[in-house]
Amino acid sequence: MTIYTRSKIGVLLTCFNRKEKTMACLSAFFKATNLVSGVNFDVFLVDDGSTDGTSEAVKNTFPGVKTIKGSGNLFWNGGMRLAWSEAAKNQYNFYMWLNDDTILSEYALNEMLECYSLAEGKDQKPALIVGACVTSGNSGRFSYGGRSDEETPVIPNGDLQSCKYINGNIVLVADRIFEELGNLSSDYTHAMGDIDYGLRALKKGFSLYTTRNYVAVCELNEMPAWHDPKFPFSKRWELVHSPKGLNLKEYNKFRKKFWGRKWIIYAFKVYLKVIFPQVYNRLLTLK
Repeated sequence: MTIYTRSKIGVLLTCFNRKEKTMACLSAFFKATNLVSGVNFDVFLVDDGSTDGTSEAVKNTFPGVKTIKGSGNLFWNGGMRLAWSEAAKNQYNFYMWLNDDTILSEYALNEMLECYSLAEGKDQKPALIVGACVTSGNSGRFSYGGRSDEETPVIPNGDLQSCKYINGNIVLVADRIFEELGNLSSDYTHAMGDIDYGLRALKKGFSLYTTRNYVAVCELNEMPAWHDPKFPFSKRWELVHSPKGLNLKEYNKFRKKFWGRKWIIYAFKVYLKVIFPQVYNRLLTLK
């Protein structure tokens, strides 16, 4: 198995006003780099207008991190696009997405690179490697990573497993994939850019694999407020159109891109969920 020594990896993050999480993420990341020999990591962090001293704290504690000032309206997808654009001005063998609320294990980076070696040996071509994340505490359940369909997570079992849908918490992208696909799509402001990228990779004939083991801790987000019945309809309606909610216009664009005319069915389900969330939840229990 080839271990990618003498490789250069551009690590991409974006952040906004959660200094403690960002610092904890970077601390765990640099700790994990200590177990990887012969690989150089350059970190590109977009600070999208934080007012809590994130940039200053990063510069003081991790002076090697390249901090990039955002416009204040980038959100996740826009921030990651900017970080990637800056990193791509250099020559890297890989790019790594890393969410600033994701805490890597000490062996995470080794696991990602070893899985890449296994995947390349299997398919004889570059593969996109998605790190499987778990929640903290006693529950220790799958939170983010790869899925075989939109609802079914691929649970690490010690072997390399393929997937179809990806979360962008920790992802290793080979340079040849980037050369073929380019940056994250500008169609999205906050969400869906990671899933879009994975589906585009599959369309181009690349493979997607999840890590053999969990490589990070990341807590699950709560139920999206745009279809949570405890919120009034006016609030749900506002959120279903906002960047931090579903962002319905972009969601419909995403569905049209990969599902064609079936996007109408998905749009109908969204309206049902936002207008009648209790009814929708009851229908789910009848399945």
